[in-house]
Amino acid sequence: MIVAEPLPDLGDPLPAGATAVQARLAEAAIELFYERGALATTVRDITGACGLTPGALYNHFESKDHLLYLVVRDIHRQVDDQLAVLIAAAGEHPVTQLTAAVRFLVSHTAGFKKRSRVANREFTLLTGSRRQQITAIRRQMRDRFAAIILAGAQQGIFSLIGGDDIAAATMHAATITTMCVRISEWTLENTGLSVPALQDRYAELALRMLTARSTA
Repeated sequence: MIVAEPLPDLGDPLPAGATAVQARLAEAAIELFYERGALATTVRDITGACGLTPGALYNHFESKDHLLYLVVRDIHRQVDDQLAVLIAAAGEHPVTQLTAAVRFLVSHTAGFKKRSRVANREFTLLTGSRRQQITAIRRQMRDRFAAIILAGAQQGIFSLIGGDDIAAATMHAATITTMCVRISEWTLENTGLSVPALQDRYAELALRMLTARSTA
């Protein structure tokens, strides 16, 4: 088993550069968005959880939608920034790089479950340029994986279904990243597996996906 470097702490206050009150409102919003979804959460719900009046939110954010956007954007930015750092620190071998990347995404999904679920579920409520910005970050993360996978295929380390080209590498990257960020509630709550155990299993799943060929 290849073990990545110790994972960074992503518990930084949200949104980036938040004041103490903004961070309180954002944390309350994440809790409520996780439990109910953003559509079912009202401004009164968020401010009430902080012991504030509904109008207080507008002193710090343009609207509930603006708060949602900032939280989702900065969760994605934190993850992508740390993903890039870990890949760079993992060395040049594609297996080591992929293992570090998978272990990191699994750790974020399982270790920061509420943040991860809100970011990956509620971003679909965003529209216009805000939605486009999040989509661009998500594609950038996928492309980081695709670059690793393509390099491994070109070096004869990975065997890809559909050919050893960027299209196949991107397909595999999208499958692996989705697998990592969509760990089911059942897996998180009922298997009794620790985060390191989940990291081990998902890393192995990803590597098997890239090395096995169908015999059909």
